[in-house]
Amino acid sequence: MKRWLLAFSIASATFAQQQPPPKKQNPPAAQAKEEEPPEEDESLKPKQYAFNPLEAAHNVTVGDFEFKRGKLQAALYRYSEATKFDPGLTEAFFKLGEVDEKLKDFNGARDAYKKCIDATGEAKVVEKARKRLAHLK
Repeated sequence: MKRWLLAFSIASATFAQQQPPPKKQNPPAAQAKEEEPPEEDESLKPKQYAFNPLEAAHNVTVGDFEFKRGKLQAALYRYSEATKFDPGLTEAFFKLGEVDEKLKDFNGARDAYKKCIDATGEAKVVEKARKRLAHLK
């Protein structure tokens, strides 16, 4: 046992001698000034919207929840996000028009109903949008 302990202590002492102590690296002031500027902040870039029907459906569901709670601005945001993820989703455009009507933004409601009619989707929703659009004019 003592031999093993003695061999271990000798081996560790020789290993410690082979390893140079870590050096502190302080860059000179000139090098610090020459560093590249930080890259553009990712959060400032505009959001990219790719076709994603699942995300659109999720936004419509959350928008419905917010609408029922009376949070019209939150519902408006969710429905508009849904239309960006799926520009052919008639339900999102119709609900966007409904929220715009409640917020007294009649021009926005007209635009939403027109887009709902132009999108190819459910005939019942398109017919409701036509009636609402005729009511607004």
